Amino acid sequence: MKTAGRAGVDRRADLAPAAALFRGLADPTRLAIAQRLAVGEARVVDLVAELALAQSTVSAHLSCLRECGLVDYRPQGRASVYFLTHRELLDVFLAAESLLAAAGDAVALCPAYRKAPELADRPRRARRADRDGTASQSTRL
Repeated sequence: MKTAGRAGVDRRADLAPAAALFRGLADPTRLAIAQRLAVGEARVVDLVAELALAQSTVSAHLSCLRECGLVDYRPQGRASVYFLTHRELLDVFLAAESLLAAAGDAVALCPAYRKAPELADRPRRARRADRDGTASQSTRL
């Protein structure tokens, strides 16, 4: 017989794949790439131009999305053409847009998910040191 504590652990384990999916799409660059691919196939050079990102950035995020099984590619001459592997992702995007429209600014203004602009570009190690109170004067802004 399961205990109440064990049921909670099982439930969290059941939610792990969904959490990983949303974590993968939580990155603005990966989300922009996935949304662009929802419109149609694209080569890396197309994504670089359309999203105004570095080629290495686009390639790294495509690799992540590929490892997650959300995108794949097919060779076309010397290039690779990327595409969404599951059209269901379009439904996720539509549902997210609908939810954001219904929630209004509440999601964008949520303090739990909003980064302070002055900290957003700081290295993770420096932000952690600031939080823990272990930062030296040289690592603070």
